[in-house]
Formats: sequence, structure tokens, C-alpha cells
Amino acid sequence: MSAPVLTTARLELWQPGPGDLADLFQLTFAEETRRFLGQFVPTETDAFARLLRNAGSWSLWGYGTFMVRLKGADRIVANCGVFRSHRGFGTDQGLDNVPEAGWIIHRDHWGQGIAREAMEAALAWFDAVHGPQRVACMIEQGHAASDRLAQRLGFVPYGRQENETGQPLILYERLP
Repeated sequence: MSAPVLTTARLELWQPGPGDLADLFQLTFAEETRRFLGQFVPTETDAFARLLRNAGSWSLWGYGTFMVRLKGADRIVANCGVFRSHRGFGTDQGLDNVPEAGWIIHRDHWGQGIAREAMEAALAWFDAVHGPQRVACMIEQGHAASDRLAQRLGFVPYGRQENETGQPLILYERLP
């Protein structure tokens, strides 16, 4: 590994690398973690596709999600940041072709403020490097912890959508 892009009081935020596959797979392995991620059962192939999407966002747009580690540690404890995705909801929902925020925290680190610390750093970095602009995110209805975090980060609800299994999603945006 080279060096983290960002550091905070407790965390190092790294660009994705080939050695991150196993930890990324473990990040979404716990059923509790997947509860609000569409209820898929992860495979290493899914983790590889997520790793490629993360690296591709960095390559094409100059930003993406970070592999988050505790300072000095090797294990990924979260995947957080601003990335580019195409959800296919249509332009009226404003989530395609726009920077999107997202966070996944390993269940062993829930309730420790990891998501907030990582996302505050990632959003500040994004604004400084790419200029303040609209950033969107989506949260499955009922995910109270993510709803609270989104609002603390300055996101406000603006719409609704359904995921591939019919679960309602709340769409949020953070305006410049």
C-alpha cells in the first residue's frame, strides 16, 4: 500500500486497491449489515464487482468511496465516500449522473461514530477538490441510523423510489 488519501483522529481513508477484495467481501458478509443493502447474499464475485465500481469511479471521475481503516491497521472497517453510480431511476429522481454519497460500516464498529467521522472527512475533501456541488444519497426506509447520519451531514429528503425487491428508498440531497 502507498499512503492514505485522508486521515482523521482515528481513521485512514484509502483509495481501493487489489488487496482489498477479501476485506470488502467480509464487510458485507454479515446479514445484519446487508439488511439495508437490498438483502443480497454476497459472493466474492459481488465483492469484486463492488471493488471494480469503486476503483472505476476513482479512475473516471477522480473520486470514489474510500476503504476505511483504523489508524495503523490493515483491516477495512468501512467503505465510505462520494462515488459515481447509475441507479436507473430516471432523471426526474436526480440520482443518475450525480455524485452519490454512501457508507457501509462493519458490524463490529457500529455505534462508534466511524461513519460520521469518515463521511465528514470525505465530504470536506470532495468539496475542496471538486468544488461544492449537489450530492445525493439513498437510504432504505426504516434505516434510522443512516437517516440520522444523512441529516447530520446536511442531506435533506427530496424523493422516494423502490429498490429491486420493492423496498422503499428515501432519496436525499446535499446542496452546495
